[in-house]
Amino acid sequence: MNGGPVIYFDGVCNLCEGSVQFMLRIDKKKVFRFASLQGIAGQEMLLKHDMQGNDFKSFVLQEGEKLYTRSTGALRVLKLAGGVWSLLYAFIIIPPFIRDAIYNFISRRRYQWFGQKTECWLPSPELKQRFLE
Repeated sequence: MNGGPVIYFDGVCNLCEGSVQFMLRIDKKKVFRFASLQGIAGQEMLLKHDMQGNDFKSFVLQEGEKLYTRSTGALRVLKLAGGVWSLLYAFIIIPPFIRDAIYNFISRRRYQWFGQKTECWLPSPELKQRFLE
């Protein structure tokens, strides 16, 4: 398995799970690895970077030791995904306070709009190698 970027996501959020499944489909080069924020790897990353272990309002993109959250993380993921998706990185020119306000608006309502699971989604055996745990 590569040592590439890791996407940490809310493992009980249907929107987040759908986003991970979308990334698995478009990530043909298998650049990304994945872990839920609720899992061991996610909790260790949050602790290491002095982030709250129970705050799942944002996914986290980790590139090496650098972390990106909220809209910046989402845009960097699309940039790294390549292809036509990388064109969406152009939205990075919008000031973060505006981008993050939109991100936060959706994040606060994601369970209401998309629902949530009672437990984390588990990848299929063929996808399991792309996950940290």
